[in-house]
Amino acid sequence: MAREKFEEALGRLEELVKKMEAGDMTLEESLRAFEEGTRLARFCAKKLDETERRVDLLLKQGDEPVTRPFKDEDGE
Repeated sequence: MAREKFEEALGRLEELVKKMEAGDMTLEESLRAFEEGTRLARFCAKKLDETERRVDLLLKQGDEPVTRPFKDEDGE
């Protein structure tokens, strides 16, 4: 998954969750899905952390980082 994109991993994770919630998987299938889901969740969390660090670096001014909250669609 070295080159896998965040969006692809998140989409696959959503698919796995839907399958598991449906309750139609065998125990072995559920275990494999859980293992894959755990791996995907860690991958996504890592990518989000990396992105947050990059944003912080881009906003850095002088010696002090300047962080600003993102505004939602309503501007709040």
